[in-house]
Formats: sequence, structure tokens, C-alpha cells
Amino acid sequence: MNWDNTSYSLASTQKRKQHVLICHIHRFHTIASYRSFLLMSQFPIIETQRTVLTILHPEQAHLLLAYHLENKDHLAPWEPARDSSFYTAVSCRLRCESAYQAYLDGNAANFIALERESNKMIAGCNFTNIVRGPLQGCYLGYSVHQEFEGKGLMHEVAAAAIQYVFDELGLHRIMANHLPSNLRSQKLLGKLGFEREGYAKAYLKIAGKWEDMVLNSLINSKT
Repeated sequence: MNWDNTSYSLASTQKRKQHVLICHIHRFHTIASYRSFLLMSQFPIIETQRTVLTILHPEQAHLLLAYHLENKDHLAPWEPARDSSFYTAVSCRLRCESAYQAYLDGNAANFIALERESNKMIAGCNFTNIVRGPLQGCYLGYSVHQEFEGKGLMHEVAAAAIQYVFDELGLHRIMANHLPSNLRSQKLLGKLGFEREGYAKAYLKIAGKWEDMVLNSLINSKT
């Protein structure tokens, strides 16, 4: 895939970041206080046709909670089993704090995609377990709101986030795995340019059961 042709706008400089924050301040007034805008101005802000992507921040815990509650049944077949504590404000706040610190430490980049019109979280795109040194790689995980499944939104969000990870973070390799039965993920990863590299038996415990995984990767041609 030619990443140079990906349709997105990246606030790559501080001036551009502040400009985007000002332009969207009325859209974001229900998301966080002005103080939170100043804290978040150091983070990447990526614009796509339908969304604004930013790094998950503790002040956005209520958005994450709403997303999980609205998509509880939708995401359950593809994720580890969750108990009731997962769907609480306290739990979401703790996960947001952990994600925020992981970004500051250079260990992860957990993006949330906010719908331009409603400011609600409609997708997540997480780059975790970032390893530098000779590997320069990470793992990709993602999910999309049930109302937007099958509408190309996940591709839109993931393509923009991947370009940021390659161009701005300078990573060389992104790994992404999916259940053999998850044909939507298989198709999405194929469109994003990922190639199948292997098949792992009983790799992850999903929905309470050890599941096989199809292993895929995407290489940064510029590194």
C-alpha cells in the first residue's frame, strides 16, 4: 500500500497541533476541560474524513466507558472474557491512566477515534508492546463501534494511525493477529497491506477459550 497517498491530515508540528485544538475546541468541550486541551496538545492529533484521532487520556475515561457499554455484546466474541468490574468508571479511568503513561514512556500508542459530528468514541486503534533496539516493532489491536461496522471506518482509522506510527515513531514492523473465523479482520488487514506469516495454536484466551491465531505483519518500506 502506498502510504503517501493515504487521505489524512496529521498535526505534526506544535503550531499545527494548537491550530487543530482551537478549530475543534467547540466540538471537544464535552470531552474535557480547557486544562485537558493544554495537556493533550503534546499528543498527536490525526484528522480523517469522519474522525479525529488522539491518544487516550485519563480525562476521556467516560468516552471509553460509554464505548465499552454500547459494544459489550458486539465485542465479546473477539476479546478476553470480561467481568462486571471492567465496565465501571473506576476501571476505565485506571486503563486510561495506564495508556497515557505508556505513551509518555514510549511503550504504546493507544488511539481513540472520535466522530466529528457527535464527539463520541467510535473506534480504537492500539499499538502496544513497542520494542526498540534491533526489532523496532509493535502489536496492533483494534475495534470499531457496532454502528459503524462494515462502513470502511476501521480501515480509515487504522490507515491513518499506521502512517503516524511508521512516519513519526519510526517503527519498522507492525504485527497483528486475528481469529481464523474473523473474516472481517482478515479482509481489513489484507487491505492495509499486512501479509500472513504463520498460524499459532492455542495462542490467546478469547471469550474464555484458548484460540488459534493467524499471524500477520506489515513492514515499513521506508526504514
